[in-house]
Amino acid sequence: MKKLLIDQNNGELIKVKVKDVVFGGKEKVIISGPCSIESYDIMMRIGKELKDLGVHMLRGGAFKPRTSPYDFQGLKEEGLKIIKSVSEEINIPIVTEVMDARDIDNALNYTDMIQVGSRNMYNYTLLKELGRTNSPILLKRGLSATISEWICAAEYIMIEGNTNVVLCERGIRTFESYTRNTLDLNSVAVIKQKYRIPVIVDPSHGTGIRELVPSMSLASITAGADGLIIESHISPDNAVSDARQTVSMKSLENIIEGVKKLEQVF
Repeated sequence: MKKLLIDQNNGELIKVKVKDVVFGGKEKVIISGPCSIESYDIMMRIGKELKDLGVHMLRGGAFKPRTSPYDFQGLKEEGLKIIKSVSEEINIPIVTEVMDARDIDNALNYTDMIQVGSRNMYNYTLLKELGRTNSPILLKRGLSATISEWICAAEYIMIEGNTNVVLCERGIRTFESYTRNTLDLNSVAVIKQKYRIPVIVDPSHGTGIRELVPSMSLASITAGADGLIIESHISPDNAVSDARQTVSMKSLENIIEGVKKLEQVF
């Protein structure tokens, strides 16, 4: 079998740059923002507060692959225009999800990093097309994917020439029903030990419960994660989607303070 491109024995550790943000460096990267882009005014208010807190990148979904077809599906291109406008005004790079290979070229006009969501980890056509771009890619682990399957998904991108890939552990589906998913921090330790690619953690989807996000954020950093992606909102209970797992700005501030302390240790 051909040696994996991201095997630890196949070159130096990969660092992924998104403008001035570096994944895989000494500083832990914090990405935050709402699950869904709701309006320009709300996005701008959120963006300004996040920038003041020291968040490195702004997230927000324009295309929302919801479980129910009757739930809010996102503002689509209008959402991309909104988050791009906010990004330019407050000078912060952005990441947003692309679900269809046909949307890649258009999305590249708006975003600094493309996210592949958990439902699309197995969308090999999409992964191959992203591999033909130079865009940084945030690859989330599939709902029931093994670590090996997740690694192979990254290889689908990298084998096409794009090595700007960051992995994201976001919890997997198990028999446990108390939390939304089971946050598998074993995977973070495995990635750091065996592979030369950055990995971050999404404790929002990993737990589905905002009260658990702070502790699991710090646990993720302790396990070796290169950063976090956390859903936040100026009014979490009123968020259009994923309100239950969305944290307040104060909670996020406390998480960031904790991460900075852990940076001195790990």
